[in-house]
Amino acid sequence: MIRVLLADDHRLVRTGFRVILGMEDDIEVVGEAEDGAQAVEASARHAPDVVLMDVEMPVLDGLEATRRIVATGGGPSVLILTTFDRDDYLFAALEAGASGFLLKNSSPETLVEAVRVIARGDALLAPEITRRVISAFARPGAPRAEPAARLDELTPREHEVLVELAGGATNAEIAASLHLGETTVKTHVSRVLTKLGARDRTQAVVMAYELGVVRPGG
Repeated sequence: MIRVLLADDHRLVRTGFRVILGMEDDIEVVGEAEDGAQAVEASARHAPDVVLMDVEMPVLDGLEATRRIVATGGGPSVLILTTFDRDDYLFAALEAGASGFLLKNSSPETLVEAVRVIARGDALLAPEITRRVISAFARPGAPRAEPAARLDELTPREHEVLVELAGGATNAEIAASLHLGETTVKTHVSRVLTKLGARDRTQAVVMAYELGVVRPGG
């Protein structure tokens, strides 16, 4: 059972999410919070697997709440949900440690699948969000990663896996593309994250573009 905490200052929105997720046999909503401070406290109390986090909330916004939840270590993964389609929120959410970012106009099916993906320990960006990440690093003056990322430590195969990750490929798709077993792919992905010092797949993708491993349109 996937345990989910809902954090949103609009009661109607929380109710809608609860209804959607409550229809799934493998998902249980274990708590709600109407501001960021409550989200941090409720996360510690209910020990959810996933927190659905709004951005703009009173007392403590969702980005700072995400930072505090992630900073505890070993806690839930955070999926940011917002109506605000803005680059500053996107990059701030990723920097804060969110494992995924979806807009609230996503379909119920997309939301449910996102919860499952995040609960598995993977990371998720909606396709339109991924395109914006790529676009941002294509602009002159785009932020560059610190050279601490140890690209030189990647084996040729791990480099191939990173390129596939940057293209948004799932483990199954990487396995088919590189003619590997999925278990082997999982091992390679884990090693890529460790060597890059990346928190999750999403951060690895961002780093791949920052470091020029892949380029938009390439």
